[in-house]
Amino acid sequence: MANIYSSFLFAYCVIFALLISGQARDISNRDIYEKLYSKLYHPDNVTPTGANFTFVCDPKRFSSLGLDVTKFAFCDKSLSYDVRANDLVKQMTLSEKALQLGDSNQGVPRLGLPKYEWWSEALHGVSNQGPGTSFDALVPGATSFPTVITSASSFNESLWLAIGQAISTEARAMYNLGRAGLTFWSPNINVVRDPRWGRILETPGEDPFVIGKYAVNFVRGLQDVEGTENFKDLNSRPLKVSACCKHFAAYDVDNWKSVTRFIFDARVTEQDMVETFNRPFEMCVKEGDASSVMCSYNRVNGIPTCADPKLLNQTIRGDWDLHGYIVSDCDSVEVLVDQHKWLGDSNEDAVAHTLRAGKSCVKYLLIPDNCLDLDCGSYYPKYMESSVQQGKVREADIDRSLKYLYVVLMRLGYFDGIQQYTSLGKKDVCSDEHVELAREAAREGIVLLKNINDALPLDAGKVKSLAVIGPHANATLAMIGNYAGIPCQFNSPLEALSQYGEVNYQVGCAQIGCGNDSLIPPAMQAAQNADATIIFVGIDLSIEAEGLDRNDLLLPGFQTQLINQVSGAAKGPVTLVILSAGGVDISFAKNNPKIGAILWAGYPGEKGGPAIADIIFGKYNPGGRLPITWYEANYTNMLPMTSMPLRPVDSLGYPGRTYKFFKGSTVFPFGYGLSYTQFNYTLTSTVSSTDIKLNKLQHCYSIRYGNGSFVPPCPAVRIDDLDCKDEISFEIEVKNVGARDGSEVVLVYSMPPEGIVATHKKKVKFVLNVCSSLQVVDYNAYSVLPAGNHTISVGDDIVSFPVPVNFQFS
Repeated sequence: MANIYSSFLFAYCVIFALLISGQARDISNRDIYEKLYSKLYHPDNVTPTGANFTFVCDPKRFSSLGLDVTKFAFCDKSLSYDVRANDLVKQMTLSEKALQLGDSNQGVPRLGLPKYEWWSEALHGVSNQGPGTSFDALVPGATSFPTVITSASSFNESLWLAIGQAISTEARAMYNLGRAGLTFWSPNINVVRDPRWGRILETPGEDPFVIGKYAVNFVRGLQDVEGTENFKDLNSRPLKVSACCKHFAAYDVDNWKSVTRFIFDARVTEQDMVETFNRPFEMCVKEGDASSVMCSYNRVNGIPTCADPKLLNQTIRGDWDLHGYIVSDCDSVEVLVDQHKWLGDSNEDAVAHTLRAGKSCVKYLLIPDNCLDLDCGSYYPKYMESSVQQGKVREADIDRSLKYLYVVLMRLGYFDGIQQYTSLGKKDVCSDEHVELAREAAREGIVLLKNINDALPLDAGKVKSLAVIGPHANATLAMIGNYAGIPCQFNSPLEALSQYGEVNYQVGCAQIGCGNDSLIPPAMQAAQNADATIIFVGIDLSIEAEGLDRNDLLLPGFQTQLINQVSGAAKGPVTLVILSAGGVDISFAKNNPKIGAILWAGYPGEKGGPAIADIIFGKYNPGGRLPITWYEANYTNMLPMTSMPLRPVDSLGYPGRTYKFFKGSTVFPFGYGLSYTQFNYTLTSTVSSTDIKLNKLQHCYSIRYGNGSFVPPCPAVRIDDLDCKDEISFEIEVKNVGARDGSEVVLVYSMPPEGIVATHKKKVKFVLNVCSSLQVVDYNAYSVLPAGNHTISVGDDIVSFPVPVNFQFS
């Protein structure tokens, strides 16, 4: 028994854990690795043992080019980055400038400026998805952490930060070896609005605050150079690598019933934009200090996001004060012309509209600045020069974007080097520490969904034979999802479980689609003779992926039949393990008494097999929570995926979306997760009312209340009019009353006063500043603090208490 007492004072989440790690045999599957070497890219300076390149302004490098580095002011470290970048750009011709505006920068040899590839990816490990990164004999792989949806299930900020730090160390090491760039277009922080979306595996879930917290920590892990986190001039703050928050904005339809992301127009209310779709990006830029934002393929309210000055210029640069550059999703400018057919644009019109000027951009500009700085694609390099010559855009606008780009590269040490990272190399990629972190991340992200009569953990002393069944039982590539590089090693569930006893492995289905039932009888026979049966099913990238949305929420093919028949035949306890990103309606398994336990493992990364085995055999007590709602299958019949409102649309009979606004029954709710032990919560402190004194310049604001509801004399005040220094503090005693040590994620929600129309049902909050924790976004898209009795709820309404807010005029 363990008694745990926690002060929950402005904490995001509290995780109590006894970490017990087991050892497992690691096997490198070179056949699988070879299949992954699909895209190799080597810049000119790469050698079999590393790279000839040090940094741009290396005097020896300039000398080898027949140039004198002292003649170039952009290499003078005594000058500011802004002055240096301006000097570099001024020396380029118009043709040279245009060639630097695509992801594959051509460089300017006469100035000693080499080629640079901007596109690299690091969603959950260094990936060769983009051409800026490659693997070969020198660096055969990098640590592949769980996919983001799985890591998000830990609700552990320190874990997200540590993963970012590990990835950036490996990225910087690979850069030193000439195998990677310094600019990584990660993370994906779009909100999961619909359970059919194919890219759920890339995201942190459905709650915008949790997504924002993930973004802040992961980006800080990627970017922060130790000792410079609180740099005064953020435009010159050094960067370990550059992160990019994507895809802005309201992007969550890929390909659903012939509606593709290239033509979709997301019709979104300002209330939903401010409250949900924009919030993670605002946190990423303002709190994470991300150095880049990527715009998306879709339109928002009729305007392609990459040509929308309100989103890119007014919001990202103006309201949020981005210290960096804005990049298009790849070929978005071409999509604007060929798919959206925006304004009948010619190629030259399109590059002008997206960069700065023209019919769409100038109309809304509130500050003299650019919209889209970098084209992941070829349109800017091909058509920008002729656009200037046709008078559609000014050369000075190109200069401004190039300066943003080169200042970021200077902050990264591309021009001058960063001494503390020069020693990083091969030893720092796939290190034992990083591989173990991948295993720990998988364990923390796995969610226990069912455990009748303590079916888990299995007793290794009693269970001598295992039936390991299902199309995911020997999963390898499926565990690493998409935007994955080549992992350091694979450890499948089958391999890991083989360490615990005699295993009879039966695939049950030839592939995930499970097109027939011919392999089910051998699986049933295996279960009849085993001490315990473990069934691995789910979906994979053939069903949910970028460019591929789901049609339903069911297990594919004969998987349901496989589960029912095998569990019915099993002699011993049955555990069901689901690999997926999006939720699956497994109500039949939830209600089947023959299935004692259910685990959701997401896509758990290269060490997913050992992590699952650790939990099944009790070496680790699961503590993960679902970061999305698992809806029942009929949810998809209630509304089309293309309906954007989050609140219910009563006139059409559409239900709400996400846990905030959906009030129907679910398979498993947001935040759900069990443990092998039990915890009790007790409120051990009182919370007094928050009395805010208003001066004559602070005014009351009317918000909508339902008929018959009490309306305070001063219903609300706009957040922008408050100094927002008031805080709420309280203490919760969390006591482990079970027989095992374990981890507990403490979720804290706030609910607004009763009677306010169309506010959220619950809202996850952990930093309990009064403004940020109790605000609502009203129909007019104003963020306001309502007066009245707010409610703080801990856990699933285990503990709740009122928090009165009163406004008083001084």
